[in-house]
Amino acid sequence: MTVGGPPRFLYIDDDEGLRRLSAKHLQRRGFDVVTAATGPEGIALLEGAAFDVVAIDHYMPEVDGLETLRRLAAALPDHPPVVYVTGSDESRIAVAALKAGAADYVVKSIGEEFFDLLATALLQAVEREGLKRAAAEAQAALRDTNARLETLLREMNHRIANSLQMVSAFVIMQTSALGDENAKAALRQTQQRILAVAQAHRKLYTADDIETVEMADYLAALLVDLEDTWSAPAAPRRLRLEADVLKLKTDKAVAVGVIVNELVSNACKYAYPADGAGEVRVLLRRKGETGFHLAVEDDGPGFEAATMPRGTGIGRKLVAAMAANLRCEVDYRREATGFRIRLDAAI
Repeated sequence: MTVGGPPRFLYIDDDEGLRRLSAKHLQRRGFDVVTAATGPEGIALLEGAAFDVVAIDHYMPEVDGLETLRRLAAALPDHPPVVYVTGSDESRIAVAALKAGAADYVVKSIGEEFFDLLATALLQAVEREGLKRAAAEAQAALRDTNARLETLLREMNHRIANSLQMVSAFVIMQTSALGDENAKAALRQTQQRILAVAQAHRKLYTADDIETVEMADYLAALLVDLEDTWSAPAAPRRLRLEADVLKLKTDKAVAVGVIVNELVSNACKYAYPADGAGEVRVLLRRKGETGFHLAVEDDGPGFEAATMPRGTGIGRKLVAAMAANLRCEVDYRREATGFRIRLDAAI
């Protein structure tokens, strides 16, 4: 509605007497009324001034109401709402007008009833337009807010990744200052755990989706780091990934990353001799629409279940904690040709 005044109404009709009568009656009903004798004249007025609502008569010579509607839509795509006025009660005309973009229609008649109906239709059209614009503005504001939040989240993930990278550097510095090889090995594994978490946040701030992590890319980058860490010229470790396209929320992605880090590290250290080569395979498979299967496999000798550590190793405790976060259990299994660790969890 026009700010600070009554609704501004343009009435397009070739009947001069009816235009004057309509202006008189609608002014009494609170409208600021402007009239036009033809469709082109009305469109010119709409192009030059602001109106809240328009009424267009159907029967006009040369350019009728439907043609005026089409020209108006072409000239002003964001035009005010239109109430279509016709002297015919044929439904096909009303349907054609609504399809052409009219907000409502009124059948022309003689007497006060027509002006009451017209005023009601005009006010309702103005109200609906106001609600539509308010909804559009609210949606635009929501999109702006979401865009700002995405920027903040992206920046947060960037800073978290950088901070974790810095912590990793501190651990490396501390490692170089130690003489004890066991302590050095423990710190190197701590550094690898930090990098597993940092890698997830790095994927979040470099991807279009800031809420989920594409697991194939994430695990591929993680395995590159692990291969660099655990391979040596005398004992190369080949890490192979087979992964379906799968996205997980950040907390689940980090849990999977920590599990893979621990299991692959253990396989690299213990599955093969210190002077021999070996392969470790990571498989990630989607299970329907709601689940996934993760497996880490090697071709080493494995070990008996009765001799497995029970709650004393940090790595095993981390795997158990991350599995609890995923609401699943880890299946450790010695096979004829190696060791397999598997789990099934919900996406």
